Amino acid sequence: MAKDKDFKSGSRKITIGLPRALLYERYHVLWKTFFEQLGFEVRVSPPTTLQTMNVGSARAIDEMCLSVKLYLGHVESLVGKCDYILVPRISNFGIRRYLCTTFEGMYDICRNLFRKSGQRFLSYNIDVVHGLEEEAAFVFMAEQLKIPKKNAAKAYKTAKKAESEDWKLQVKQQEALYKNDGLKVMIASHSYVERDAYIGKPVTDFLKNAGVTVLYADVMDRKDAIKQGSRLSPTMRWELNREIAGGIYENHKRVDGIILLSVFPCGPDAMTNDMIIRRMKGTPILNLMLDAQSGMAGVETRLESFIDILTFQKNK
Repeated sequence: MAKDKDFKSGSRKITIGLPRALLYERYHVLWKTFFEQLGFEVRVSPPTTLQTMNVGSARAIDEMCLSVKLYLGHVESLVGKCDYILVPRISNFGIRRYLCTTFEGMYDICRNLFRKSGQRFLSYNIDVVHGLEEEAAFVFMAEQLKIPKKNAAKAYKTAKKAESEDWKLQVKQQEALYKNDGLKVMIASHSYVERDAYIGKPVTDFLKNAGVTVLYADVMDRKDAIKQGSRLSPTMRWELNREIAGGIYENHKRVDGIILLSVFPCGPDAMTNDMIIRRMKGTPILNLMLDAQSGMAGVETRLESFIDILTFQKNK
């Protein structure tokens, strides 16, 4: 976090803004619980809309993927409405467990793009390869907000427990869905794509309205997903893609088809999706790329065709 002047809040609570994009779906329970345990107020940006995309696209360069453009739109929606906006810097969780480089640079990108707004940004740094672990990063971040180290450590443990319980519940609920009758389709995508209200949810809603049971490849025990992902590709270096690949490898025989849902132009997905298509022979796969379009007509046509193919094969 940059060395800003101490924030004087008076009698009111300091407000921490959370952009509802990128790593929000993965960490929102951890973040919200941590800050609330320390007495801060949390403000989350509204669900993504067309305006969010347009605003973010105006801030971004053309080479940035759609998910980053949405993120910048969410950040802008919080500017001036909270004391700090959380933009974490996460490099890796160990050897060959890296995140996209965007997650390393996003804090600096936001500080630069919104430097004239007067908005303060908050961050924590995770780089396990160089000895920077998550708990220490959270404690250090809290210390920058004048929180005693002991209180910060206690808040982190409470938040981590809440995150673990929430994830176990999600895994348990999905496991029950595998027992459903009828057509089952696995969405293999990043959580910030498949769960986004504007770009991902219309896809899952369309499938559900067609009577399809929707499963998510990345919803399983994450340690097991990493192991299974290594069996599919031992050299894959991106943590999130390895989890998705692990979910596919572990559960592909329990579904009728797989949809690789990506945004343009995601570099890691461009390489890993091609590998998945080549390695997972015998499983029907639809490679669906989303861009900054404002309509769903083309996407729905491809989904309808895929459902028809899967239905024909299942009946046959």
